[in-house]
Amino acid sequence: MTIPIWGNAAFTPLKLVQTIPLPGVEGRIDHFALDFDGARLFVAALENSTVEVIDLKAGKRAQTINDLHEPQGILFIKELNKLIISNGEGGAVDILDGSSFERTNRIQFSNDADNLRYDASSKMVYVGYGTGGLGLIDLNTLKRAGDISLGKHPESFQLESSGCHIFVNLPPSRVAVIDKQAGKISSDWSLIPSALSFNYPMALDETHRRLFIGTRFPARLAVLDSQSGKMIARMKCVGDPDDVFYDERRKRIYISGGSGSIDVFEQSDPDHYRLLSNVATADGARTSFFSPESAHLYLAVPHQGKQQAEIRVYDVLP
Repeated sequence: MTIPIWGNAAFTPLKLVQTIPLPGVEGRIDHFALDFDGARLFVAALENSTVEVIDLKAGKRAQTINDLHEPQGILFIKELNKLIISNGEGGAVDILDGSSFERTNRIQFSNDADNLRYDASSKMVYVGYGTGGLGLIDLNTLKRAGDISLGKHPESFQLESSGCHIFVNLPPSRVAVIDKQAGKISSDWSLIPSALSFNYPMALDETHRRLFIGTRFPARLAVLDSQSGKMIARMKCVGDPDDVFYDERRKRIYISGGSGSIDVFEQSDPDHYRLLSNVATADGARTSFFSPESAHLYLAVPHQGKQQAEIRVYDVLP
């Protein structure tokens, strides 16, 4: 088991370069999507029941998408020019034109439509929803194309791009491995032997077969072998972790949490990790999005007291 080595507080691999205010946005902010070519950031303002469209070049909100119901997950599909939004209340997934934002389809799931992932090879969108399932939407037909039963509400999940597996967090302490071709669970791992629970965020290093999972009780970044489920390492991390990303180019892991910071870990090799930096943010700033294309990390800061709702943009430094 790796013993955490706390990093040098003077080294900051994230540099704040832009702050974009979101006046009128109240409550919890959930996930993001990026239109890199169009320099647009899409922000799911869950408790506001809106998606905020940010013009990154202008550094301001360009538009607000209404008629939503607790938006949680967002995807922007560049090649199809589609914006896909999952709604927690009611369980609908809305498919919008990526330019006009006119709704072209609404696909209904039972309730609590949440995380979204896109498989470009099959043009299939996977939707975590309800009390235990991944739903499938075929973007060729824009129709619902099946379900994979899980038995619990799925939180973050990751798809292999060169393999046939989907890894799914099932709090409080399970990780399910799905065979995409068979459409069912092929392995079921427990975090209980490691005394970790409430596993919400997840990232995948497919090259080194490593799965990164953030747990809330206690607050830890866990590293699992994605073939066997074996615990490789676990390190103290920011409290209330909600998003985690793997930066393949820099061999780093970014994890944001509601206790008010972003932790940046360095991957020395697939079995060894150390904390590079703890970047102070704001209370409740749980959700983030890392873009390898732009080399930016985007952080959602909710309105709390004198702190306004805003998006903070960080340069990822070498």
